[in-house]
Formats: sequence, structure tokens, C-alpha cells
Amino acid sequence: MGITPLQFKQLQERAAGKRRTTAPVFERANAMGAIHRIILGLDPSLRGTGYGVLRMAKPFPETLVHGTISCPGGWQHSRCLVKIVQELRGVLREHQPTVCIIEGLFYAQNLQTALIMGEARGAALSAIAEAGLEIYEVAPRKVKQAIVGYGAAQKLAVGKMVQRMLRLPEVPEPDAADALALALTHAQENGRYSLSASKKI
Repeated sequence: MGITPLQFKQLQERAAGKRRTTAPVFERANAMGAIHRIILGLDPSLRGTGYGVLRMAKPFPETLVHGTISCPGGWQHSRCLVKIVQELRGVLREHQPTVCIIEGLFYAQNLQTALIMGEARGAALSAIAEAGLEIYEVAPRKVKQAIVGYGAAQKLAVGKMVQRMLRLPEVPEPDAADALALALTHAQENGRYSLSASKKI
């Protein structure tokens, strides 16, 4: 049986209407599915910037790399800042993370210390932002609470728990352990067990 011109026109309108209603659904699905699979944790400091990169996997995240960007005490600040930027660029090129989780600001009693920390943080953030990553920050106490269960935990406790959670052969260096803890916290926040929302910066 043939289709009349009127029926054909009605079918076209219905099809067009269906496309209009389903397109936003696909857009929402894509947005929801855009989960970051490779996470960079960053603990900036002028003399020892810790970093750690995790890939989301089951039953636990896979550690791609971790380490510390170390600068001798005799180096000028400007030289340290350049090294931080250059080494971070290398990590970004090699492992291609799409999100960075950085330690939130803390209140230093010494103004000079705060200024130096701000310089290192700014250098690190410039390299991360240059690569186009989304950047979030989490307060140090929240990271310790998420990883150890105690907001005033010592660095060694954080390092041992990071080693256990990631099945690492040994405890990472303190700054690298802090960076991995940041990445783990972000992974947990965006996984099954939501802890607390990170602040996007």
C-alpha cells in the first residue's frame, strides 16, 4: 500500500521532532561519560615539587609515574621555577593527563615562606593551564581525611596508606606521596564513593 504525500510529510515531521528531542539526551550522555581517566596530582614547592599520575582502573588506580622535582638550596628562585615548568611539561607530554588536582593554599606563619610557595605554585599552575587541563584544588586536611581517615595525619602515615592503596613496592618520597594522595582523593570523589567536592580553579 502506498503512502500519500500528506502521510509522508507527517512522517518527516515526526522524524525531525524525534531528532530534536533525542539530540540533547546524547549530549548529556557524552557529558556524563567524559570522566577523566588520567589524573595528575601536584604538591608544589620551590625545592621539592611532588607529582604523581594515576590512570583510572579496576580494582584500583594504576600508578603511571611519581616523583619529586628537586632543586638544590643554592639555586636562585628563578632557576627553580624554570625547572618546575620544564619538568612538568615533560610529564604532561609523556602521560597526557586531562585533569590536575593541586594542594589548596594554606596559611603560613612566615610571610616570606608564603611568597616562595606562591611562586612555585604559580609556576606549576602556568604549565598545567598551558596544557589545557582542568584544575582542582583540595585542602590538605581533606586529603589526609580521605586517605588516612584523620585530618592531622603525619606525612609518613599518608605515604604508607598511599603505598597500600596503590600496591606500590615501597613508600614514595614524601612530596610524591602527597601528590599521589591528591590524585587518589580526586579519583575517589569522582568514583563510587564521593567524599567531598573539589574546588575548580
